[in-house]
Amino acid sequence: MSTPGSPGALPTTRPTPPQRGSFPLDHDGECKDVMMSYLSCIKKVKGVNQDECRQLAKSYLGCRMDRNLMAKDDFRNLGFKEEEKPPSKAEANTNGVKGELQW
Repeated sequence: MSTPGSPGALPTTRPTPPQRGSFPLDHDGECKDVMMSYLSCIKKVKGVNQDECRQLAKSYLGCRMDRNLMAKDDFRNLGFKEEEKPPSKAEANTNGVKGELQW
């Protein structure tokens, strides 16, 4: 019997597993230095997604993959773009005038 004002019977929900499955915790602290650098970077930039912090996150995930603490995967699948090289001056000159519409 429920008391007056109580929400009554709550619906039962099933927990959903993470998309990429579970992975072992870093009990031995093999990647702790990189993780601490990443966390201090995030704290320093107040949670803004800076390139410096992204590189630390990438190196942390690389550390975990190298030590079999997570499955090896391509960084593109983990949300990292391939690094683009800036165009050379010769390529920039052949692309036309800045702001010019090209067909």
